Amino acid sequence: MGAIPTLTLNDGLTLPAVGFGAYKLNGEAGVAAVVSAIRNGYRLLDSAINYDNEGAVGQAVRQSGVARAELRVASKLPGRRHAYADAIATVEESLSRAGLDYFDLYLIHWPNPRQGLYVEAWGALIERRKRSLTRSIGVSNFLPEQLDRLIGETGVTPSVNRIELHPYFPQEEQRRGDRERGVLTQAWSPLLRANALFREPAIVRVAARLGRTVAQVVLRWHVQLGVEPLPKAASAERQVENLALFDFALTAEDMAAIATLARPNGRLRDQDPARYEEF
Repeated sequence: MGAIPTLTLNDGLTLPAVGFGAYKLNGEAGVAAVVSAIRNGYRLLDSAINYDNEGAVGQAVRQSGVARAELRVASKLPGRRHAYADAIATVEESLSRAGLDYFDLYLIHWPNPRQGLYVEAWGALIERRKRSLTRSIGVSNFLPEQLDRLIGETGVTPSVNRIELHPYFPQEEQRRGDRERGVLTQAWSPLLRANALFREPAIVRVAARLGRTVAQVVLRWHVQLGVEPLPKAASAERQVENLALFDFALTAEDMAAIATLARPNGRLRDQDPARYEEF
């Protein structure tokens, strides 16, 4: 499978080059899927208040048999909890639900620009990091100008920016903006939830030539762009497959072929962070 490289964030925290997305992995089945992921080699585990799975992920951490210090557990602050006092309390509630002493990474889930409270929420996460309730703090779905407002008003740069990113929507400008600010770009739904992307001839041809699956080619494309993908997989077979990315590489021609799939707006849904809000 090849050793999984380590990425170092701007605050010194290390993350594996691929994480595990736990969206819609809930209850006992969710616990079992996350335990399986840990035992198959994943060390970054994602959760969120709006996924209702902080408890399942925390339980999986305790059941996995892997030392807590080896794992990186993430969660996210929902839009309805952006006010400072609400955000302060919400991180504590997240830890209580997860049954953990700390998170490794805590993100603002969406900026919700019309509400205008994301800087307030960021201030709360800064305070929670000072209290060691989370080791690192970042954002999700933030545009460059929204990152600049956070940095300009608080002096603290997010460690990561989790965004929608896949071959239909490669977000070149956003990736460049993150990189220029020293922010790691992470990708949610990197496999587009297994839709038409898996039938794209440009990717199918590369996969056939390399003797790899389409999913592996797409995830390797992310890695070579300097992006950390967080694929979701409930089955052990898919979990192993999605980690086996570091014993092969795509050529410049492969990358160029996949680049042709980009669309002016290839978002899964119309979730433009300049106006979209989620609570």
